Amino acid sequence: MRKTIRRIALLAAATSLLAVSCATGDEDNSALTAPLPTTVPPGVSLAVAANTAKVALTASGELGKLPFTVSSWPAVQAGPDVIQAFRGGSVDLATNAGIPPIHAHATGLDAKIVGVKVRTTPLYKLATAPGSNINSVADLRGKKIGFSPGQAQGLVVLRTLKAAGIRTDEVQLVELSSTKFLTALQAKELDVAPLGEPSLTKYLDKYASEGATGVETTAVDALSVLWAPTAVLRDENKAAAVAEFVKFWARGEVWAWEHPDEWIDAYYVKDQSVSVADGKRILTTVEQPYFPENWDEAISWEQETIDLVTSAGFFGKSFDAEELFDRRFEKIAYEAVAAPYRNKGA
Repeated sequence: MRKTIRRIALLAAATSLLAVSCATGDEDNSALTAPLPTTVPPGVSLAVAANTAKVALTASGELGKLPFTVSSWPAVQAGPDVIQAFRGGSVDLATNAGIPPIHAHATGLDAKIVGVKVRTTPLYKLATAPGSNINSVADLRGKKIGFSPGQAQGLVVLRTLKAAGIRTDEVQLVELSSTKFLTALQAKELDVAPLGEPSLTKYLDKYASEGATGVETTAVDALSVLWAPTAVLRDENKAAAVAEFVKFWARGEVWAWEHPDEWIDAYYVKDQSVSVADGKRILTTVEQPYFPENWDEAISWEQETIDLVTSAGFFGKSFDAEELFDRRFEKIAYEAVAAPYRNKGA
């Protein structure tokens, strides 16, 4: 019943947004292809859901240099929550993985990716419930797996199962927001769920003594993106502010990489409440940031993701991943950083 209600709600939302899109006409479409303004006029503000960027810009002293006002930094992180915040107008710009824009497209929300950071190594491990006796991905058959189809964690599950040759009907996919994975693992309502840092460290600190582990997966969540509703990007003043924030976002990522001690203190210790030792250990698993000049590979990866999730029965029919990107912003992050952060493995 819940799934039926959700599908009806998604269809209604898509129909409503399609009607709005049709009513706006060619003027709005032309606004999305016009050259980006080069300056931000006075009085522009954005609500930005990007906590790590906020921490990095604050710690580096760059926050006060933004050429516009950040009206708020909403504590909205999970993809489905960001989508609802976009729809309600309470967030103008957010950071997420590559899957939420696909989810948004499925619900009829028109939004675009404006910044891309690429990674090549896994970000998540499969956290196991205490006493579950799961030691490798080969042990996943028949197990209850935490699954959030609209978040990066859901994609990690699908890619892990595909790589292991395990069909989705050979496991129990338990649909939950990733924010509920920890509680469900602790209560043994799940056998396994993907966790990233520092959540994984916090969980294992409490439950490793009871047999909880973090199982390696080769599944890579390749993209970190900045994205915004097209309603924001149609406003040339806000689009100019978004373009500026892309630069600060990219430079903030670089600052965090180049100042590990300050970043550990500002983010892992003070913001995420983990120890200095855990922060140092976590940081050894973090990949140097990379901002590509050309988004072709990112779009190809997003297309592969679209095809994977839609073939698994989620988010309707496949579509052209190019629709998710506003390529006017393509080179902004690349040009904002130094050469070592423009090339993989530099």
